[in-house]
Amino acid sequence: MNFLRGVMGGQSAGPQHTEAETIQKLCDRVASSTLLDDRRNAVRALKSLSKKYRLEVGIQAMEHLIHVLQTDRSDSEIIGYALDTLYNIISNDEEEEVEENSTRQNEDLGSQFTEIFIKQQENVTLLLSLLEEFDFHVRWPGVKLLTSLLKQLGPQVQQIILVSPMGVSRLMDLLADSREVIRNDGVLLLQALTRSNGAIQKIVAFENAFERLLDIITEEGNSDGGIVVEDCLILLQNLLKNNNSNQNFFKEGSYIQRMKPWFEVGDENSGWSAQKVTNLHLMLQLVRVLVSPNNPPGATSSCQKAMFQCGLLQQLCTILMATGVPADILTETINTVSEVIRGCQVNQDYFASVNAPSNPPRPAIVVLLMSMVNERQPFVLRCAVLYCFQCFLYKNQKGQGEIVATLLPSTIDATGNSVSAGQLLCGGLFSTDSLSNWCAAVALAHALQENATQKEQLLRVQLATSIGNPPVSLLQQCTNILSQGDKIDRRGSKIQTRVGLLMLLCTWLSNCPIAVTHFLHNSANVPFLTGQIAENLGEEEQLVQGLCALLLGISIYFNDNSLESYMKEKLKQLIEKRIGKENFIEKLGFISKHELYSRASQKPQPNFPSPEYMIFDHEFTKLVKELEGVITKAIYKSSEEDKKEEEVKKTLEQLDSIVTHYKNMIQEQDLQLEELKQQISTLKCQNEQLQTAVTQQVSQIQQHKDQYNLLKIQLGKENQHQGSHSDGAQMNGIQPEEIGRLREEIEELKSNQELLQSQLAEKDSLIENLKSSQPSPGTNEQSSATDSARESEQIAELKQELATLKSQLNSQSVEITKLQTEKQELLQKTEALTQSVPVPGESETVIATKTTDVEGRLSALLQETKELKNEIKALSEERTAIKEQLDSSNSTIAILQNEKNKLEVDITDSKKEQDDLLVLLADQDQKIFSLKNKLKELGHPVEEEDELESGDQDDEDDEDEDDGKEQGHI
Repeated sequence: MNFLRGVMGGQSAGPQHTEAETIQKLCDRVASSTLLDDRRNAVRALKSLSKKYRLEVGIQAMEHLIHVLQTDRSDSEIIGYALDTLYNIISNDEEEEVEENSTRQNEDLGSQFTEIFIKQQENVTLLLSLLEEFDFHVRWPGVKLLTSLLKQLGPQVQQIILVSPMGVSRLMDLLADSREVIRNDGVLLLQALTRSNGAIQKIVAFENAFERLLDIITEEGNSDGGIVVEDCLILLQNLLKNNNSNQNFFKEGSYIQRMKPWFEVGDENSGWSAQKVTNLHLMLQLVRVLVSPNNPPGATSSCQKAMFQCGLLQQLCTILMATGVPADILTETINTVSEVIRGCQVNQDYFASVNAPSNPPRPAIVVLLMSMVNERQPFVLRCAVLYCFQCFLYKNQKGQGEIVATLLPSTIDATGNSVSAGQLLCGGLFSTDSLSNWCAAVALAHALQENATQKEQLLRVQLATSIGNPPVSLLQQCTNILSQGDKIDRRGSKIQTRVGLLMLLCTWLSNCPIAVTHFLHNSANVPFLTGQIAENLGEEEQLVQGLCALLLGISIYFNDNSLESYMKEKLKQLIEKRIGKENFIEKLGFISKHELYSRASQKPQPNFPSPEYMIFDHEFTKLVKELEGVITKAIYKSSEEDKKEEEVKKTLEQLDSIVTHYKNMIQEQDLQLEELKQQISTLKCQNEQLQTAVTQQVSQIQQHKDQYNLLKIQLGKENQHQGSHSDGAQMNGIQPEEIGRLREEIEELKSNQELLQSQLAEKDSLIENLKSSQPSPGTNEQSSATDSARESEQIAELKQELATLKSQLNSQSVEITKLQTEKQELLQKTEALTQSVPVPGESETVIATKTTDVEGRLSALLQETKELKNEIKALSEERTAIKEQLDSSNSTIAILQNEKNKLEVDITDSKKEQDDLLVLLADQDQKIFSLKNKLKELGHPVEEEDELESGDQDDEDDEDEDDGKEQGHI
């Protein structure tokens, strides 16, 4: 504490000696008194002295106060006094800032006491544990003390809390406190805790912070709430800004939908208090945090879609078109809508359909552009409208076409009742306000950004300059104004108009040879540019010289040599004679070296402190960075190199077109093969269904056979029971042989049936092998011939097996007929028994009784025989159905054979075409190799990958990859 004593000694007016002694005595009482009341009174007295004598109390009492926190936790009153005293020592909030020197000294004092307190990390852990106390007199001063520590030395205290067990979770419980004072100060504590610390931000977010904060905002009345809503919004910004994980968690938790009620403010002309304006401003900034261009594109796009789906974008557009909205809220709303629609086609289409509530209704874009070109509007509002227009056109070719279409003769309203976006842009482009010129030029350039079609369409625009004079093109009018320079009296910056027009022309001519030809067709343009570049002008004009050099370089690099007087070589010779190549490159470098160039290249939003700083556009800086190097190379190239490079380009383009043609052919063949495979798959499914039906029929036949065998066995038992009859000796001697033979024949039929089933299974496997043996387009002729031979052998085997199956079925039917014949013979023998003569010696009564028994048994046998006939008939019908199933299988095999023949023909044709393609590609590789050798001889750098790729054309499976590489080199 020596440095603190030095600070104390340096004070001009220190405390009286009596106060110093009092503080010392109080500290002694706190340290040595055994009675709790004495220590409590001493701490209370130190608290009362801590505000006025902050330094002395801090030096002498801090250690004793920390000891009180450790030992007297059972008494909440003394703990509260100790925490309040420490807060008074460390905090700078309640100091009376009379002089600047004393204020700085107090701030240093707070940071020094904070450093002493957190030197022992256990002190911060102790403070966190005290926050678990529900007692108001402990929790509230504890929250204030911890907040003050974070304000003084935030990163160090954050790190201590981060490593403390459950440190952040304890602080999150403050948001659920029913006492608003503690809850609100807890929000302030979390603000300081989450500032610039991504790890703590993630922990707080996953502790359900979003849910709790949004509930507080809703309870407080959304935008109509007080300063508590403002604090919650600042905390939400801390959690979401530059934190992709929390942004994704916020979106997936459906919290974006809960933001919509914030913006239901209506269009009332009153009720905009200062707090409401602040709240709504923070709410709009929170929306912008989620859709910032600096976020990953995927995350931004998903948030944009969610905002449209939940109606948030529609609500923002309502505020945009409402009346009575304060200017700063309107400006921030425009910026917010800009980033919500930027690069999102659905949102851009919706914004194009929004109309202002006027009579007649006007599109919102037109109303905004009217504000942009109106010099009486605030500068920040005009910048916001320009940003909105740029975001509407960003990656939106449909919107670009609609804007350019409003300038074309066929779409202009001849009655003059309505003003279009194109007319407003032209009016701003040619007004006497330099800021309007610049904004209109940049807006029109964004309508042409990366859109060659609209660059060509804009060449059709004709302007009527004055009555009686023929109309001139928009391109010509821009160059006319550019050549006039400072001759026209304009309000604002001297060079702003020319810089805007030059940026428009550079964007227009880049990647558009037709526009370059139109520009060079005016014989006055090239002399004007060379004259501007060659002059030695002041530092302010150097930027204009650099832009003129860029425009002339674009006219050379994208020149298609359609104008004989302004071919590439002649323009380069003109630069060599009048300017000098080194001087030209030096002037071209003035653009990227300008102090405002780097500032504009950082963010898409045109955010300038004043109109004088409004020089460069963000997208234009990208164009300069892209073209500066290629223009420099083009200036130093010779005419022979240009010619050879053009020849190589043309040759490569021709080769590319040929390769593309063959690629398309191969793709078509692949599609055909896929269709045939699908047909085969369909036939396979049908065959499986038929096979299932056959299996079911076979199982039914087996059931009927088992029933038939059971009946036969029962008949045999009854016949054996009749063995006591003497006349039945002959029958009993015959029937067992007949039954045994029938059983053997039935077993043989079973084995034949099982053999048929196995043969059917083999047939199905052969069919599947036939289908799976389709030759791929990439196989060679030898493998195809082998596969065809193998398939032919399989088909022959299949046909042979089908013939065998048919013969076996025929033999089975013969055997069934034979069984029926034997059954008839058995019946005849049974009937013969009924007619036999009784044995002599027996009485007539016995004979009659036996005869009655025999007749009963014979009638039973006859009944069973009829049932057997019916079952045999059913078996015959099932056999016929099986035969039909086999015939259907034969037809399926024939269809598959036909499909296979067609496939073989198609594959043969495909192989021929592929062979032709290989020959042609080999010739092309040879030509490309010779051209690359020529380029190497001429000194043109050739990448090593080109040499490696020229020999990789043997395998057709790698053909697509090699073609992609050749296109990349072209």
